[in-house]
Amino acid sequence: MKQHIQSLFQHAFDQLQADNVIPADHQAVIRIERTKDASHGDFACNLAMMLAKKARMKPRDLAEKIIAALPNSEAVDKVEIAGPGFINLFLTSNASHSAITTILEQKQTYGLSQIGAGKSVLIEFVSANPTGPLHVGHGRGAAYGAALADLLKAAGYNVSKEYYVNDAGRQMDILAASIWLRYLDLCGESFTFPSNGYQGDYVWDIAATLHRENQDKYRHAASDVFADVPADEPDGGDKELHIDGLINKMKQLLGEQTARDVLQLGLDAILGDIEHDLGQFGVTYDEWFSEYSLTSNNLVSKAIDQVKDGGFTHEQDGALWFKSSDFGDEKDRVLVKENGALTYLASDIAYHANKLERGFDILINIWGADHHGYIARLKAAIQALGADASKLQVLLVQFATLYRGQEKLQMSTRSGKFVTLRELREEVGKDAARFFYVQRKAEQHLDFDLELAKSQSNDNPVYYIQYAHARICSVFRELSEKGGEWDIAKADLNRLDTSHEAELIKLLSRFPETVENAAKAYEPHQLTYYLRDLAQAFHTYYNAHKFLVDDAELSQSRLSLCKAIQQVLQNGLTIIGVSAPEVM
Repeated sequence: MKQHIQSLFQHAFDQLQADNVIPADHQAVIRIERTKDASHGDFACNLAMMLAKKARMKPRDLAEKIIAALPNSEAVDKVEIAGPGFINLFLTSNASHSAITTILEQKQTYGLSQIGAGKSVLIEFVSANPTGPLHVGHGRGAAYGAALADLLKAAGYNVSKEYYVNDAGRQMDILAASIWLRYLDLCGESFTFPSNGYQGDYVWDIAATLHRENQDKYRHAASDVFADVPADEPDGGDKELHIDGLINKMKQLLGEQTARDVLQLGLDAILGDIEHDLGQFGVTYDEWFSEYSLTSNNLVSKAIDQVKDGGFTHEQDGALWFKSSDFGDEKDRVLVKENGALTYLASDIAYHANKLERGFDILINIWGADHHGYIARLKAAIQALGADASKLQVLLVQFATLYRGQEKLQMSTRSGKFVTLRELREEVGKDAARFFYVQRKAEQHLDFDLELAKSQSNDNPVYYIQYAHARICSVFRELSEKGGEWDIAKADLNRLDTSHEAELIKLLSRFPETVENAAKAYEPHQLTYYLRDLAQAFHTYYNAHKFLVDDAELSQSRLSLCKAIQQVLQNGLTIIGVSAPEVM
């Protein structure tokens, strides 16, 4: 309907240009807004005020000419001029009620659009280091990324979802060393575990598998392992130097390949858990991209050569630097350290070169808010690779803070003291977790209230919305138990004339534009607000009116409205990854 109204004003604009009222070379963006006050009609347009200066007329005088040029439409009951020159349109009752028949005809496709025009989008999200189970801090990025992917699909984009597996680099070496040291402990060696190692129970589990499958094959005396290793922090040393020394000793004693095998055992176990947890959370991926493959397939060296060939590197103090400051970054960045080690940026440039080669129109990275400072250098890299920096959209997500009552729960992977995503899902359920994670703007801080998420009350937004859907299902069960049937052919939708019904119909008609607006802004939370409003309007309606009444025509009309509400609740909940239960 909004598009139909826009087409009417476009026709009027074209006519006024043909009549030389508006300059022929002038372009205008015609904005149609829904009115907030029903007394102002259903839609409003400010075109007269926008064009008054160009037309050299008073806005209200121009508004009269625009109205005169509007083509007739069966959907429009009347048009009025308000205030300084707003044009308000009032729809006919048939036009308003057409939203119900449209919903019931389109069903699951109601709300879908083609604003994405089939453009290809790659969304990379979560991508947590595979050094331990996913915790509740990762859950928000997972819920947001999955909901955004489905939202963009609903808006007509061709979406691919990807998890970037950080299976190379120092953190993975720390994990491998942690597993091996726990393995040595199981072999009977006695020593103090490094303060900077991974200390969670999952490390013991992986070490137990390593020991069960290999017995003492990889055993070395603790005295040999810790010989000449710098002291740890509790002993007055440096914890970073201590763990690096243990990593080097592991590779010396086991050999590079065996150390990699230990790493791979841990990686496979942890990635398997991550994939399982995300799957149970309703989050799946089209691709799991290995960072290790970037070096093993020489993609990093190729990307560095590409940046070099563009003249965007220089050498200083034995290191290779990327001239990111040429593209607006605050300073240049190291690609290859003086010891020959690659930086994270070098791998990231190679990864994004690969993304560009795969031909995606839009690259979306969902990162934790603490990575904000990394955006400029990566956009600089995109430009150095010969692409438009606007192709990359980096969306930041604040980590959620979890509370149980007044207690703030810890989320430290290194210490092993954290609440896993699996534990959260098992405690509050997938639906509540998914909804709570996306109910605010991603960049806003989120306090996750466990007790509220589990409560069956109107204060719990996901329960409140799902209960609206279940209530509608109960109405149709009652209808069936009484031997009745719903038949829209026996309804007269013009009988839906109460203020509650008018509000609900207006809300239902807003759903497609809500999906479009949310997709354009990358904001799934807009849907949670919409669904809460729709649920609230329905609950009010349910409490004020009976649906199964003796007046068959009125009953069928109200049932048709309920069926439309049920469908839109389903469609909205599906996009954000939440179920629509029939019984609660």
